[in-house]
Amino acid sequence: MRFWFILILLAGFGFSATAQKVDSLTVKTKKDSLREKRDSIRSKPFVPKAATKKVYHPDSLHSPHQAFMRSLILPGWGQVYNHRWWKVPIIYTGFGLLGAAIVYNQHYYNLYITEARVRQNGLTSTSELKGVSGGFQQFYDAAALNQRNFQLSIFGVLGVWGINCLDAYIDGKFIHSYTVDDNLTFKVTPTVINSPMFAANNYGFVPGVKVTFVIK
Repeated sequence: MRFWFILILLAGFGFSATAQKVDSLTVKTKKDSLREKRDSIRSKPFVPKAATKKVYHPDSLHSPHQAFMRSLILPGWGQVYNHRWWKVPIIYTGFGLLGAAIVYNQHYYNLYITEARVRQNGLTSTSELKGVSGGFQQFYDAAALNQRNFQLSIFGVLGVWGINCLDAYIDGKFIHSYTVDDNLTFKVTPTVINSPMFAANNYGFVPGVKVTFVIK
């Protein structure tokens, strides 16, 4: 009986040793360590660069008044002073279109008014409108329309000039007094609200949430 007990015990130890031998295959070998070392050499460690945001601060030496006066003297000069170069072509494109409208309407006003007077007096027309049919009143009406458009174009020039000055002043004011970055924070805190009489409870107030925005 003791013999069979010892035999079973030895068989159990043998089975355990066999199982440990199989598990030992999962242990890191020298070959695996060499492969890991080779991979670490190929893929060098790196640190990602942190993205830094540009922060703008007020410039107390920048004068909005100077920006306004420069644009009043010469359109676009205030925008250059404010470092808003891209606005200058827009301003002069507006002036160019309005200037072309002034020249166009002035030309046809003179042409129509002259033709109306010629036909009203029964004279022979020598202008480019001599082949156009119509009475003198029609040419007077066409001349009046061109005169109206001519005046509107002049007002348009004055309007663009004024907008140019106002734009320069506003940009200069922002540069002088305010930040223009996106450094915006907000805070949420519980609070109480004084309620009106018809909505008051026994305590005379209602709970609420206060959201505070802070522009740095």
